[in-house]
Amino acid sequence: MKSKTLFYCTECGNELPKWAGQCPACKAWNTIVEQPSEKPAKRSAPVRGGSVTEVAVNRPRPMAEVETTDELRFATGMGELDRVLGGGAVKGSLVLVGGAPGIGKSTLMLQICDNLCRFAQVLYVSGEESERQIKLRAERLKVRGEGLYLLAETNLENLVDAVHQLQPDILIVDSIQTLYHGDVTSAPGSVSQVKECTLTLMQLAKGEGITTFVIGHVNKEGSIAGPKVLEHMVDCVLYFEGERHMAYRILRAAKNRFGATNEIGVFEMEDGGLTEVPNPSEAMLAGRPTGAPGTCVTCVMEGVRPVLAEIQALVVPSSLGNPRRVSNGFDYSRSMLLLAVLEKRGGLMVGNCDAYLNVIGGLYLEEPAADLAAILALASSFRDKPVPNDLAAIGEVGLTGELRAASALGQRLSEVRRLGFTKCLIPKRVQGKLSVPEGLELIRVSNIREAMAALL
Repeated sequence: MKSKTLFYCTECGNELPKWAGQCPACKAWNTIVEQPSEKPAKRSAPVRGGSVTEVAVNRPRPMAEVETTDELRFATGMGELDRVLGGGAVKGSLVLVGGAPGIGKSTLMLQICDNLCRFAQVLYVSGEESERQIKLRAERLKVRGEGLYLLAETNLENLVDAVHQLQPDILIVDSIQTLYHGDVTSAPGSVSQVKECTLTLMQLAKGEGITTFVIGHVNKEGSIAGPKVLEHMVDCVLYFEGERHMAYRILRAAKNRFGATNEIGVFEMEDGGLTEVPNPSEAMLAGRPTGAPGTCVTCVMEGVRPVLAEIQALVVPSSLGNPRRVSNGFDYSRSMLLLAVLEKRGGLMVGNCDAYLNVIGGLYLEEPAADLAAILALASSFRDKPVPNDLAAIGEVGLTGELRAASALGQRLSEVRRLGFTKCLIPKRVQGKLSVPEGLELIRVSNIREAMAALL
């Protein structure tokens, strides 16, 4: 019988009976693709008058009878990766690592094998490289070969057979878009193939307690290629961010069932592979110009880690009818909001100027505590007056120009003083008792006009 054709949304995995320009579930445009539907599995009907083989069926149990045991964690050998995972990898978990091509996903996975092979058997499956290529790269990264098994395979059934034969403790798959299941007729990397292969790997990880790391490619929008349901099936989703021509790479958790999702790990790409950056604040501020207008330093919280970031701005008169606005590392809508507040509440006519905002080091600032530093950088560039080099600014800016306090202000101030700053601009109203580090002068202001008057 000819199989019926269905349509899938590559963004959320929603199934449709016919093609549409917009997905009715997630409202995304041009994400509907055609895929043949899978044939439903046949279920054997019970035989009357005869014996029927009993099948184990899961039944509901009272929560009080469910045994609770702490998850078994182990270190991967990279402290930055362990931090993002929530203290180490969990036995039997399924971790998805996504990132742009050439960002260092395969390098990171191969480097952690050096430590994992000391206490566990590791199977590294690659559908993109041959076994010889993997060995050459491992020798360049100085990865030992004891306990590490290599397999160049794209057929999922052969991969599962190899896992059952070897019984490894840790499985690394590079990448999920290259695997294919023989029962699915679509091409590797399609919605059906990615869903089927991920489901098989999830059952393998949960059923046999094999910690599985899966590498996934990203599309042009920056999200992991394939259906959105892929991220719902795994236990942890890690994004490897950064520009290929920049040395620093940032590992960020978008989902983690065993830890927090706001932690980051910072790495630096060198000739011998990825190296950890234990002090990212100092690395981000390296090479900062002195006495230059249009730059200001702020402190953001990435999980429990305070990180200092430099925000640079360039405001120049525009010769166009619509001034050009560019934002890199800072939310574009937020930067447009701050420019409007700066003109309306700060009195600076920036509406007819081209404005460029950039965050140094490859960081992406999401929390509003960086608003005040962005405002000062824009005002400094507009007036061509530098912000003092020994000053940092922390605070959220409202639509009326008022300043709001940021969370964990004590930890931020300690990090600011540790890196040699002697002044810090903060909102006047701060909840609770604030412990000020010795040698740090606090400048309290209530709105952006007071902030610019105090510095510029």
